[in-house]
Amino acid sequence: MPTNFTVVPVKDNERKAKRRAEGEDVDDNNVLKEEDEDATGDGVPKENSPFINNTDNDKGNSYDGTNMALFEEEMDSNPMVSSLLNKLANYTNLTQGAQEHEEADDDEGPKKKAVKSPQMGTFMGVYLPCLQNILGVILFLRLTWIVGTAGILESLAIVCLCCSCTMLTAISMSAIATNGVVPAGGSYYMISRSLGPEFGGAVGLCFYLGTTFAGSMYILGTIEILLTYIVPKAAIFVAEKKEDEVDALLNNMRVYGTCCLALMAIVVFVGVKYVNKLALVFLACVILSILAIYAGVIKTIFEPPDFPVCMLGNRTLQNHNFDKCLKTEDIDNVTVTTKLWELFCDGPGLNATCNDYFDNNNVTLIQGIPGLKSGVISENMWSEYGPLGMKVESKMLPSNPEGDSSRDIYMPYVFNDITSFFTLLVGIYFPSVTGIMAGSNRSGDLRDAQKSIPIGTILAIATTSFIYVTCVVLFGACIEGVLLRDKFGDSVKGNLVIGTLSWPSPWVIVIGSFFSCCGAGLQSLTGAPRLLQAIARDGIVPFLQVFGHGKANGEPTWALLLTAGICEIGILIASLDAVAPILSMFFLMCYLFVNLACAVQTLLRTPNWRPRFKYYHWALSFLGMSLCLALMFISSWYYAIVAMAIASCIYKYIEYRGAEKEWGDGIRGLSLNAARYALIRLEEAPPHTKNWRPQVLVLLNVDSDQGVKHPRLLSFTTQLKAGKGLTIVGNVLEGTYLTKDAEAKRAEQNIKSSMSAERTKGFCHVVVSSNLRDGFSHLIQSAGLGGMKHNTVLMAWPGTWRQSNDPQSWKNFIETVRETTATHHALLVAKNVDSFPTNQDRLGEGTIDVWWVVHDGGMLMLLPFLLRQHKVWRKCKMRIFTVAQMDDNSIQMKKDLQMFLYHLRLDAEVEVVEMHDNDISAFTYEKTLVMEQRSQMLKQMQLSRTEREREAQLIHDRNTASHAVNDKAETGPDRVHMTWTKDKLFTERNRNRECNANVAARDLFNMKP
Repeated sequence: MPTNFTVVPVKDNERKAKRRAEGEDVDDNNVLKEEDEDATGDGVPKENSPFINNTDNDKGNSYDGTNMALFEEEMDSNPMVSSLLNKLANYTNLTQGAQEHEEADDDEGPKKKAVKSPQMGTFMGVYLPCLQNILGVILFLRLTWIVGTAGILESLAIVCLCCSCTMLTAISMSAIATNGVVPAGGSYYMISRSLGPEFGGAVGLCFYLGTTFAGSMYILGTIEILLTYIVPKAAIFVAEKKEDEVDALLNNMRVYGTCCLALMAIVVFVGVKYVNKLALVFLACVILSILAIYAGVIKTIFEPPDFPVCMLGNRTLQNHNFDKCLKTEDIDNVTVTTKLWELFCDGPGLNATCNDYFDNNNVTLIQGIPGLKSGVISENMWSEYGPLGMKVESKMLPSNPEGDSSRDIYMPYVFNDITSFFTLLVGIYFPSVTGIMAGSNRSGDLRDAQKSIPIGTILAIATTSFIYVTCVVLFGACIEGVLLRDKFGDSVKGNLVIGTLSWPSPWVIVIGSFFSCCGAGLQSLTGAPRLLQAIARDGIVPFLQVFGHGKANGEPTWALLLTAGICEIGILIASLDAVAPILSMFFLMCYLFVNLACAVQTLLRTPNWRPRFKYYHWALSFLGMSLCLALMFISSWYYAIVAMAIASCIYKYIEYRGAEKEWGDGIRGLSLNAARYALIRLEEAPPHTKNWRPQVLVLLNVDSDQGVKHPRLLSFTTQLKAGKGLTIVGNVLEGTYLTKDAEAKRAEQNIKSSMSAERTKGFCHVVVSSNLRDGFSHLIQSAGLGGMKHNTVLMAWPGTWRQSNDPQSWKNFIETVRETTATHHALLVAKNVDSFPTNQDRLGEGTIDVWWVVHDGGMLMLLPFLLRQHKVWRKCKMRIFTVAQMDDNSIQMKKDLQMFLYHLRLDAEVEVVEMHDNDISAFTYEKTLVMEQRSQMLKQMQLSRTEREREAQLIHDRNTASHAVNDKAETGPDRVHMTWTKDKLFTERNRNRECNANVAARDLFNMKP
C-alpha cells in the first residue's frame, strides 16, 4: 500500500499559489485546515508539530525549511528510547473518565483542549495497570504467614485455585470486552449489557462495594505497616495488660485508619491529577519490591542474612525486650542473669522462682532464614493449623512439657492471633489476585482495545501467577517454619518477615509495600465513586440518582462521600484478616456473573455475539462460574449468603422500581429460547385434566375514541385468573388496516393501560377486519401460539340489543357464541359486568350461586373456586343449585351431589330445586339427557377406556348430525329454533320410562369432570 505523507514547504506563498491554481480556497490563518479537520474527524492522532498544526501561535517561530514532517503512523514504525521514556513518564493508572475530569480542571481558558485520540498500547494501557492492581498488600503482609500455616502444598493449592478462577474469568471478560466498546464502568457495563439491567445493577453495586472495601483493606495494610514496622512508638493506645494488646492494636488501626481515609479522600476530592502524578511512583515501588525479594532469595544461596530466632524448648519467643538469647551469662567469672531471665522469673536473682517450662527447657538460637541450600523446604511442606492463642512451636526441637500453662499468656511467646484453617486462608488470599478488570476499565484509552485487553490481561495474570507460585516455593525453601508463622515478625525484633528475606535491606520492602498500599488505596477511592456514578447515571436504581451528580467538571463528589462512609465501616472492623473475606465475596460474585454472561451469550449464539477474541468456550465460562461459586462458600459460607442476599434484594428492587432499559441483553434471549422450548413441549401432548385451568380470551369493545368500554371485565379476569395461566385481551376494529393503523395502535395502547390499571397480566391483540363478525371469528380461531392457546372465551352481554334498530348487534353476539361452541371452547358471558366488584373491593359476606343444570364436566364448579382464591371474593360462600323433576328422588340427588363435591374437594352448600316439566327448558333437558344416555350405555357395554372414548365420540357425532338436519328442515334464515320440541320430549320420556331415574341421577353426579 502507498504510504501517505505530507510535504510542508516553508514558503507559504508558493503553497498558496499552488492551491489557488488547483481551485481551492486558501485560509491564511490555517495552512492545513483540511488536514486538521480530517485528522479530528476520523480519529487519527494529531502530531504536535508546527508543520501539521500551523496556528496563530506558531507564526512567530522559525523552522528549518529543508525538513519534512510525517504523520504519526510513520513515526510509530520506528520506536525510540525517548518515546518509551515519555510514555513511562506520563504513565497513569486512572480510567478515561478520571483523566477527563483532570483535564477539565486544567481548562481555564475560553477554548477547551482538543479531545485526544487513544494513545496507549498493550504494555502501558493494560499490562502495567493490571500488574499494579493485582500485586499488593496480601503479598507483602500475609503470604509468608499463609505459606507457614498451610504448608507449601496447600498454599500452592490455594494459589492455583484462585489464579485459575481469575484466568478463566479473564478469558470470559476478554470475549465480552472485544465484542464492543467498554466505556466507563468496566465490569458493570459488561454485565448489564450482557445480562440486563437487573443483573448489571446488582453485580455492579456488589463490585462497587468490593472496590470500596478493598480501599479499606489497603488503608488498614498501610496503617499496619506504619505502626508495626516503621514507627511502632506512634501508637496512641498502649496495652497495660498482656491480654489487652489485641484491642489496643485494633483501636490504633481505627484511629489512624480514619485519619488516613480522610486525607486520601481530600486528595481525591481536590483533584485526581495528584493521584495521577504519583502513579509511576507506586508502580515503581511494586516492581522494585518484587525484584528485591528475588534478589534476596538468590543471595541466600551464597550468604544467608543474619536474623536469629530465639527458641525456648520448641516455643518461639518474642524478641522485643531482650538482646541475648541466654538464661545466664558469665561476666568476669560471675554468673549473672539476662533480661530474658527476668521475663520468666519473679526476680533477677539466681534463686528467684521461675516458670516451670523455663526451668525445664533450654534456650536455643536458630537461623530464621537458613537459605535455599538448608533443606528447610521439607519441614515446611505440610500445614500447621491451630486455634486462637496457640503457641508457635517447632517440631524439630525437643521440649519438656510443663504442668501449669495458665500463665503462658503473660509470657513472651509468639501466639496465633486468629484461628487458622484452610478455608479462612482462601478468603484472606483471594484479594491478592483481584484487579484483573483494570485493563477493561480503560478500553477508551487504548489504541486497539480489542487486541490489547485480552493480551495484556492474560499476560498480567500469567505473570502474577508465576510470581505467587515461585514466592510460595521460595518462601518455604528459604525461611524457617516458625518465622513464617510469626505474622508480625515479633521473633525478629518486629521486622517484616518478607523484608528479612529481601536484598539489600528490609527497608526496601517496608517502604515499597507502604507506598504500594497507599497507591492502591487511592486508586480504590478514585475508581469506586466513578463506578457508582456510572450506575447512577444509567438510571436503573432510582434512589442512587443523586450520586450521578458532582462538581462542574463531573467529579463525583456525592459518590466520593458515600464511598468514604462505606470505607469507614471496613476501617472500624480494623482487622485486615476480617475485611479480606468480605471483599472476596463481592469480587467473586462479580467474576461469577462475568463468566455467566459469556456462557449465556455463547450458548444463545446471538447474531451480535462476534468477539474478536476467539479463544473462549462456554464450558470454560461455566467452569469459571462454578469455581467462583465454590470459592465463595469455601471462603466463608455466611458471607457468601449475605452477599447473595444483598444482590438478590438489589435485583428485585431494580425489577420492580428501576427504569426499563432495553439493552438487548442475554437474559431476554434466554427467556425467548426457554419460551420456544416450552411451547414446543406443550404442543407435543394435550394438557392433562389435573393441569386444566381457564386460559381466557377476553373479547373487549372500545368506543369511538378507542377507550375501553367495560374495564370491569378486566377486573373480573384478574379476579378469576389471580395472575396464573394465559390471558389474551382481544379487540376488533371495523375497516382496513391501511386506514385504521393509527387507531389500532391507539386502541392497543389504551387497552394495555387499562390492563395495567386493573392489574391484568396478559397479552393484548387488536385486529382490524372488514366486519366485526369475521374479526371475532379470527380472534377465536387464531389467538395464542402453539400450546399456549385459549380454551375459554369471556365476553360481555350486549346491553342495548333490544333498543338497537340494527339487528346486526345481536346477530354478532349469537354468531360469536356459535363460533365458540364450534371450536369446543368454554364460553363465559358476563351480564351487567359494570356492576361487578373492582379489585379494591372486599366482599365481607355473600354467596356465589351456581345453577348446575347441564353437566359440563365440572366447569361451573371450578369458576367459583377460582374466584374465591382472590381476596375480593375470599369471604364469600359457595352454593350449588340443581334442578329435579317432581317425580325424582330429591333427597338422593342431594346426597349424590354432596358426595360429588366431596370428591372434588370443594366446600359448598347444596340445594335441590323441584320444578314442573314445563318449567324446565327443553334444550337444557335434552343436553342433560344425552349425557345420562351416554353414561348408562357405556357402563352397560363394559368397554375399555379407549373404546369408551371412541364410542362417546360416535354418539356425539350422531347427535350433532341430527341437529344439523333439524336446523335445515325447521330453521329459516332469520329465526333461531331449538332442536328439541315438547312432542319429542314426551316421546323420549315414554321410551326411557323403564330406566330408573335415581340410578340415572347417581350416574350423572358420579361422572368425572
